[in-house]
Amino acid sequence: MLAWMLAICSLPGWAQVNYHIEITEPEHHLARITLTLPTSPAGEVVLQLPNWRTGRYQLLPMADGIRRFQAEDGEGRTLAWRKSDRASWTVSRSEPGALKIQYQVHANELGDRSRHIDDSHAYLNASGVLMYAEPWRDSEAVVSLSVPESWRSDSGLKRLGAHRFQAADYDVLVDSPIETGLHQHFEFHVDGRDYRVLFWGEGNYDAGKIVEDLKALAATGGRYFGREYPFESYLFIIHATDGVRGATEYRNSTVIQRPRWRFASREDHLSLMSTAAHELVHTWNVKAYRPRGLVPYDYQNDNYSRLLWFAEGGTSYLENFWLLQAGVMTHEEFLSRLAERIQRFMARPGVSEQSVAEASFDNWIARGGDYGNNHSVSIYSEGFMASWALDLWLTKGGSSLQALHQALYRQHALPESYGEADLRRLMQLLTGRSAESWWRQNVEAPLLLPIDAWLEQLGLSLVWPEAREWDPGWQLGEEGADLLTGVRRGSAAWEAGLTPGDRLVAIEGLRWQPGDWAARLGDPEPDQSVTVTLFRRERLITRELPWRVQPKGAPSLAPLASTTATQRAAFARWTGTPWPFDSEPGK
Repeated sequence: MLAWMLAICSLPGWAQVNYHIEITEPEHHLARITLTLPTSPAGEVVLQLPNWRTGRYQLLPMADGIRRFQAEDGEGRTLAWRKSDRASWTVSRSEPGALKIQYQVHANELGDRSRHIDDSHAYLNASGVLMYAEPWRDSEAVVSLSVPESWRSDSGLKRLGAHRFQAADYDVLVDSPIETGLHQHFEFHVDGRDYRVLFWGEGNYDAGKIVEDLKALAATGGRYFGREYPFESYLFIIHATDGVRGATEYRNSTVIQRPRWRFASREDHLSLMSTAAHELVHTWNVKAYRPRGLVPYDYQNDNYSRLLWFAEGGTSYLENFWLLQAGVMTHEEFLSRLAERIQRFMARPGVSEQSVAEASFDNWIARGGDYGNNHSVSIYSEGFMASWALDLWLTKGGSSLQALHQALYRQHALPESYGEADLRRLMQLLTGRSAESWWRQNVEAPLLLPIDAWLEQLGLSLVWPEAREWDPGWQLGEEGADLLTGVRRGSAAWEAGLTPGDRLVAIEGLRWQPGDWAARLGDPEPDQSVTVTLFRRERLITRELPWRVQPKGAPSLAPLASTTATQRAAFARWTGTPWPFDSEPGK
């Protein structure tokens, strides 16, 4: 490798890689890519496309969208090449000089947020579009685009022209998607930083309201990190789509996708804003400082870390705090969402099966679905709960989660990274207490959380509805609402031996229809059971299902009837906002 690098550096102009993206047939999702390496030694050069994209910890078959690969030298002579693995193309040459690579990309993976081209826009994440050669990974890159005349291009990259951008290296390029097309465009300024907001697609969104709340959110994010920023400008890309949804964070930008008619209601607006807050938190937590297993990125293989629960779940934990502090979300809305989190946590059987550290390492192979719910936890939802535990532990020690994040940013910002021992060291430094016991109980072992005691410390209680409803413990698919797609471990359906794939036919001899079965069957005693008839492998069978009920509807979080000054102060420290309720002071 040293000889290779010396050979490259000895040639003029080695420091810049050039890409040209030509949107050739947008209606067919096609683009033509030209990659130019101005210098290349004799021998083999391996061009590669990443096997995954940042922000999604799963391998993706992105190289399948590459066709019409060809290689030429500086004189335009065709060079021999071969496909050497799933995402690598090896070019052979007999003498040094310039190297030009051309290939076609098919881009219709909008939901994957890797690449999408149509007749109104193109969203181009470099990991799904632009190849790299490892010896030039640290070289400066320039990207130019040929697009329809009416299109406008934007990116978190340094702008060189209307459709021309510059990246310091390939890692910056991968972390700075390009959005080009027909958009609504807005700008605002907060704390010396420039923010841009692009809307692509028609929808029932109120762009002015969204931009107003993003401005308040941006100010809150800056305050959280003591006005220390990893960016000078930031780009929000919002897609109004047909069905797909999700978001991805980048070094100084994000893309957020929502169904086009899911913006207008208060609930939909808050969902959008929670996503925006999540991605803005990521600008520090994950993009500015990240776990050691993700530094540097290995674009061809799994990038293992036992700290994804903190990187992702810790980000999920902060998102609504930022919205509350920004005045975008009310206390009632904040507590309602927390109550929903608690309900999901308490209802997930996998909580007793897997630790958040194990879930972090295994996220690359996580199956989700029925098995995941019953035997696994999520780096997002259970990572959220572990981060809550961490927050309260730090507060009890006289510090805060905010202080921990600020310390990580100041001490472990890229190109540095942090490991589990670094996190425990900072916890001890901030509190004067050893973090070893807490770590074993909450990170290395399945979560067993004293939620009621936590809430009481904060002057709150979890209130469940008095009404009850039948709880069979199954999930139903969309098709006719009779197909079981999930069975919760420990539930009545689980004990009766039901399994995903069973198709319901009747209960107590009455034809199955989704609805209020308690009203149709009366109100059986708790120790009774009902007969369920179903098809399994095309054969009719029956099972006895224990009759169980649960609270009807979601719980809520409410202030205790009587609270102490200590509890109200703890709530204020926890949320960063004053105690909002008129409860009777305690003695």
